Amino acid sequence: MKGKKRVIIQNNRVHYEFVIKRNITIIQGDSASGKTTLVNMIRQAENLGESSGINVSCEVPCRVLEGVNWKIILENSRESIFFIDEENYFIKTEEFASAIRGSENYFVLITRENLYNLPYSVEEIYGLHVSGKYRDTRKIYQKMYQIYPKTARLPVRVQKIITEDSNSGYQFFENVCAERNITCESAGGKTKIPEMIGKAGTEETCIIADGAAIGAEMNLLSNKIEEKQNVHLYLPESFEWLILNSDLLQDKEVRKILENPEDYIDSTEFFSWEQYFTKLLIQKTEGTYLQYKKAKLNPSYLQDKNKNKILESIQGIQWKIKSLK
Repeated sequence: MKGKKRVIIQNNRVHYEFVIKRNITIIQGDSASGKTTLVNMIRQAENLGESSGINVSCEVPCRVLEGVNWKIILENSRESIFFIDEENYFIKTEEFASAIRGSENYFVLITRENLYNLPYSVEEIYGLHVSGKYRDTRKIYQKMYQIYPKTARLPVRVQKIITEDSNSGYQFFENVCAERNITCESAGGKTKIPEMIGKAGTEETCIIADGAAIGAEMNLLSNKIEEKQNVHLYLPESFEWLILNSDLLQDKEVRKILENPEDYIDSTEFFSWEQYFTKLLIQKTEGTYLQYKKAKLNPSYLQDKNKNKILESIQGIQWKIKSLK
């Protein structure tokens, strides 16, 4: 499944409205924020139909996935949005992660747990809040809000860069930093980023990681960042997305895709958007001087013209002028 799905769930007392655009969406929040009510309303509408007094409006079915038969239900379903409450322990398991990989369905997981088996986006972690009440009916109007806004404490003029891994992204930023007398290190994986934050000194430090799949780490990372006010997070979808978004390729189709990626990224083929952007960049550069490989950076990306094009598109970091040699 692909594309945005607008969901409206309402009765005479409460109205939920939001848009789902990726295969995995997380809803977090404290008790009494409306999460349990949301699941109960979907369940009642599914079981009782019109007699429930609940109207569910969406172009695809909205259902609750729960109980011991969850896997059988999932295997026999397609083109649906499944809502799953945190009381269902299976959402924490590798079995569940394997079951939804390649699924034709979208999943809204209502949980305060960090689900490390799943590659979900920092942009798709939401809370619920009351955005207003209708004057006459006093109906509660619930909407979702992003828990981790992209622009928090950015842009930053960096003295140190830490990248998530040691692949092409690190190789690119290592070169950029070397020209500007900026320290550049690799964390060696997203699970090691908290340790790197703990070891950070007093320099203005920016951690660059793939926002498309770092959702499970965000609770710990945000707490660590609060302790270290000189450490900042810059979370683009991926390094490959940065290249595509820079318009270095001058490709009309790429520009169109980036306007609404959800219309092109099929959940049956891509578990996270990072995978899609990597494949797209490899396909678009194949046989050209910019031919891309994830493991080792093509030196063409380090040519001044190309490198500067990418750097100019990065809005989260203010770069020093290159050092004179």
